[in-house]
Amino acid sequence: MQTDRTSKMIKTVAYYVAFIALGLTSALLGPTLLGLAENTGSALALMSYSIMARSLGYLIGSSLGGRVYDRLHGHPVQGVALLTMALTFFLTPLAMRLWLLIFIWLITGTAEGMLDVGTNTLLVWVHQDKVGPFMNGLHFFFGLGSFLAPLLTAQVMLRADSVRWVYWVSALLIMPVSLLFFRLPSPEIQGENRENQDNLKINKIAIVLIALFFFLIVGVEISVGDWIYTYAVAMGVADKTTAAYLNSAFWGAFTLGRLLAIPLAIKLRPRTMLFGDLLLALICIVALHIWPGISPVVWMATTGAGLAIAPLFATTMSLAERLMPISGRVTGYFFVGVSSGSLVMPWLIGQLIEPIGPTAMTMTILVDVLLAWVILVALIGGWGDGRRVQV
Repeated sequence: MQTDRTSKMIKTVAYYVAFIALGLTSALLGPTLLGLAENTGSALALMSYSIMARSLGYLIGSSLGGRVYDRLHGHPVQGVALLTMALTFFLTPLAMRLWLLIFIWLITGTAEGMLDVGTNTLLVWVHQDKVGPFMNGLHFFFGLGSFLAPLLTAQVMLRADSVRWVYWVSALLIMPVSLLFFRLPSPEIQGENRENQDNLKINKIAIVLIALFFFLIVGVEISVGDWIYTYAVAMGVADKTTAAYLNSAFWGAFTLGRLLAIPLAIKLRPRTMLFGDLLLALICIVALHIWPGISPVVWMATTGAGLAIAPLFATTMSLAERLMPISGRVTGYFFVGVSSGSLVMPWLIGQLIEPIGPTAMTMTILVDVLLAWVILVALIGGWGDGRRVQV
């Protein structure tokens, strides 16, 4: 019994470390976007295609990931995904053409998607019905990695003044994590629960609405994380170093928000948390849009947005579980919404930010949050399968 418990804890720690690495890679693009644009000689609007390529790769990786983990031992797959991330990070600053950078980030996104789906799946297989607190912890460590990314960028840039070393240092940090998974025994592969196959037909409207809700809330998260650095520099409220710290403040608040959500989720119903978080997010984005050039407002609104956005993902999964039985196939459809949101929203901002200006970011996110409100009202209003529960 003690050996089995120790084995589970070792695997869990490995998954947490992997999610720190995933958070690091996910948040690193934002504060280095201007440097990569200079490196490739590209306009900032064109750089949105690299974000789009990464999100497209994530969509591919997350869509195929479930099938791969159902057929192959999980830890070697995770090791390959992490190794691929380290390799693409090493190659990123060497790409002097935009098309090459786009291709590299397509591969990066595919590896990230495989790692994300796999880590969530394997953690469930390890802990079974006791996975709840461990899952909250997993996403907390993703936030921790995202918080560390801009700090790492700022410190390396102060010493080397080049995005090249930011990516090379990150690659060196990821490499030993990948090697860990090649040595760690994988959990036993578990088949899909056949009892939930009819769930797709019964709950198809709710599934579509939840996938759309994921599209919107992840779009907000990635858009702020990727573009707040550029927004602050373009608005003249921060230089490059200070903007990196602002980006880190967003991810730090994001991490704190996920930590605070653990006890709150015990006392509050999912719909209460979602409405409250969306309201706070709306207030913060409106403040950014109305007072874009006032530094204290930008800092408070950015950190407030991080706190508000942080619990949305896990709380939406809790809401979905109350509306319907959750199978692997259903979760796969949810991740299509997740991946699409991370692809479309940052790309759209990139297309609008040069013709409209930096406020294109706040305008787009504001519309996004308002649409999320509409879909949440539809879900709470009874678009599930008729299982009336307190959501």
